[in-house]
Amino acid sequence: MEHRDHTDLRRPRRIGGRRAAVATAILAAGAVLAGCGGGGSTSSSTSSTPAATPVALGSTQGEATGRTVDGIKCERQEQVLFHIHAHLAVFANGRPAIIPLGIGIAPPRTVDQSSGAPFVLGGSCFYWLHSHTADGIIHIESPMTRTFTLGNYFDLWNQPLSATQVSSATGPVTAYVNGKAVNGDPRAIPLAAHAVIQLDVGTKVAPAPYAFPDGL
Repeated sequence: MEHRDHTDLRRPRRIGGRRAAVATAILAAGAVLAGCGGGGSTSSSTSSTPAATPVALGSTQGEATGRTVDGIKCERQEQVLFHIHAHLAVFANGRPAIIPLGIGIAPPRTVDQSSGAPFVLGGSCFYWLHSHTADGIIHIESPMTRTFTLGNYFDLWNQPLSATQVSSATGPVTAYVNGKAVNGDPRAIPLAAHAVIQLDVGTKVAPAPYAFPDGL
């Protein structure tokens, strides 16, 4: 199959999609935080904050830079045999958390900022799981079909993920997949096609909807 990278056919489409995704994420987070606190599914620990300033979540310091991690290799080009996308949102004590861009793209990175929001065009290599933007979209682009998990992604990021911690945020973790609460180890959550994953650390937040941009 012929490879098409982000500098040719997919890049222009994703610029527009990225803007829509960022706007959708901000609006969704605001709506969730404004609307929490009522209804039978909420509790005393559910956020009722009308607005919240986003908080940075960890960094990419110490990330994987080329070594194979969990059987996931870092390739010179992105792979297309198995190509799906998932979305991750994290709330830390009711505040939307910003996940760094470029996870899974080894430095030195090339970043395009011409459209306003940074987009990582490339780096020294691409892991089969990676992100180009800070909007939570995870790109799963692998030369083989297999089940990847959220734990794999955090291992590439070199950040902790457990029932009591998500990167730099600590506290009881509540996980949702496609709007439904899931129990067990959050590391085991599959990165399925168009999975909408939300992790609440500490204060619970009602699961927010997410619409993938066209073309993803």
